[in-house]
Amino acid sequence: MKPSDDTPRGDLKTALQHAASLLQSNPQAAGIQAEEILKVYPNINPAKQILGAAYRFQGKLPQALATIEPLAKGLPNSAPVWLEFGLCLSAAGRGKEAIQAFQKTVAITPEYAEAWRALAEQLSLYGDTTGANTAMTRYLQTLSKHPELAEATNLFQQGNIPEAEHLARNILKKHPTDVVAMRLLADIGIKVGQYKDAIQLLERALELAPGFHFARNTLVIALFRKQDLEPALKQVDILLSTDPGNPNHLILKASILVRGGDHEAALEIYEKVLADYPDQARAQLNYGHTLKTVGRLPDSIAAYRACIKLTPSIGEAYWSLANLKTFRFTDEDVDLMLSQVTAEGGGEAEDQANLAFALGKAYEDRKEYENSFKYYKRGNAIRRVQQPYDAKINIYDTARQIKVLDTDFFKTREGQGCPAPDPIFIVGLPRAGSTLLEQILASHSQVEGTAELVDIIAMSRDLGGKKRVKSASKYPEILNDLSADDFARLGAQYLETTRIQRLNNTPFFIDKMPNNFQHIGLIHMILPNAKIIDARRHPMGGCFSGYKQLFARGQTFSYDLSDIGHYYRDYVKLMDHWDEVLPGRVHRVQYEEMVADTETQIRKLLDYCDLEFEEACLKFYETDRAVRTPSSEQVRQPIYDKGLEQWRHYEEFLGPLKEALGPVLDRYPI
Repeated sequence: MKPSDDTPRGDLKTALQHAASLLQSNPQAAGIQAEEILKVYPNINPAKQILGAAYRFQGKLPQALATIEPLAKGLPNSAPVWLEFGLCLSAAGRGKEAIQAFQKTVAITPEYAEAWRALAEQLSLYGDTTGANTAMTRYLQTLSKHPELAEATNLFQQGNIPEAEHLARNILKKHPTDVVAMRLLADIGIKVGQYKDAIQLLERALELAPGFHFARNTLVIALFRKQDLEPALKQVDILLSTDPGNPNHLILKASILVRGGDHEAALEIYEKVLADYPDQARAQLNYGHTLKTVGRLPDSIAAYRACIKLTPSIGEAYWSLANLKTFRFTDEDVDLMLSQVTAEGGGEAEDQANLAFALGKAYEDRKEYENSFKYYKRGNAIRRVQQPYDAKINIYDTARQIKVLDTDFFKTREGQGCPAPDPIFIVGLPRAGSTLLEQILASHSQVEGTAELVDIIAMSRDLGGKKRVKSASKYPEILNDLSADDFARLGAQYLETTRIQRLNNTPFFIDKMPNNFQHIGLIHMILPNAKIIDARRHPMGGCFSGYKQLFARGQTFSYDLSDIGHYYRDYVKLMDHWDEVLPGRVHRVQYEEMVADTETQIRKLLDYCDLEFEEACLKFYETDRAVRTPSSEQVRQPIYDKGLEQWRHYEEFLGPLKEALGPVLDRYPI
């Protein structure tokens, strides 16, 4: 009698193992092998499972479901079959049914790690953050044999980074091959900007456990944040080879493509995901972001509204509409937002912060400034809890820059560095007109606009050698120990790591990371011929504009009026220092002067950059290019001055800001 059970032996078992081993590398061959087995042994369920998986890997989803669905119904207690059924449903865009299949899987086998991971991903797609976190915690618990890792994970999720790091490091000391602890420590590294260390940890984890897809997913994120886009794409493609059509992986790939400037390819991915998952709110949200970047404003608004219709609690969708700057909420929109606002401490903090900022903008447009400030204050208070900021650290770091990088430092190292003139750095505080300057310069035929690149900040962190959250950085003091060859190498390294951002064959490109004002000494030493432009705005207008802006990441100083005022003072103090020790090195553009006399300021800007005047720079708003910052829609219009004095409507609430700015205000008459 031919075997019909699920545990075949001998040659049949060997054939099944061979077919299963081909699934990821050659699914077509795996499917053929499974079909051959089924010709001889038509009732062998493992062969049917392999055949269904092979169809899924090849994108033949109707055939996959036709094979797996009856198998799952016939084997109600087989966790591997129900996992495969869930994966097929997910790939076919039947996400809610996939969730049920994954829940069935973990009910059958509570320690099935991959099922918990798949469930977490699927719940995340549908906006169930709490459920996704719970499933991900169970996934990690099933992988690690060390219960204290769950405590470390909880500490990390609660924002207690130092304690989570301490516990994770202790676990690794005792158990140096625990890949789950490695991944958690890497996650902490990503959180604090230590991307290089995070990448090394994750690569080691994947050496030990190549199938640890969650670690590979984290590796993609680390590479993405570090701007290593080509390796990030390679790793996400590996994820997609193991789970084709996974919408989470596809959305991650689209994000990388957007960062690299390939917006059309990203849009194709979002449209594919939405074709399978039309009710996927997060995909609609990301689709809207990309449409906004390429200037398809009506389509962007439609995507954001689709997201809200699907999941009214997703605060980011409302803020994304508000962040278009030119968009105006209807009365119905405001009522819907108010219905989603929870009592203090209720709801998801991220959603509540986004909602508050959006309501602040809605009431500002209505000229209801007291209500507007109430919600801006609420949003900032929530973000400040999520992203704590210590003004003393910034004061200390500013003093270190001034002490170390003095006149003698630069005089004794004159002529060092990489001589390439390619980069044009635009620095300053956010919301000070940097996107406008970028748009003007990117309208020139010799200049390409890129993005707010993290390369200089990453370089400073690497030089600092900071290994732990609370450990000291050796930067900028380490610059004293670098040789002329070191500075030249670092300049060449910067040009190499930013090359992926340069899509056009122009001699110059723009790096618009505002926080680079803290690293002008480093920039000068590694790229002495690069241009550096300081985008400056009146402290009251600039600081308040930053206060009412919800930043995706970083800029943690902006969530408190006193903090942002002190930060502005530190910024001015450091820029004064650069003017003193590197006279003429930085070209300053005062936003108010640019608005008042645009052509004169543009001509001065081009002269500083050694660029011939081109009429297109005056008509910058006609330039068709992707813009990734909050001012994207504003710079697609001619310059206007109505935003200059917006802060005056809120002046009665801005006492803490004025007090923090102190003597800096004397330089800018109110």
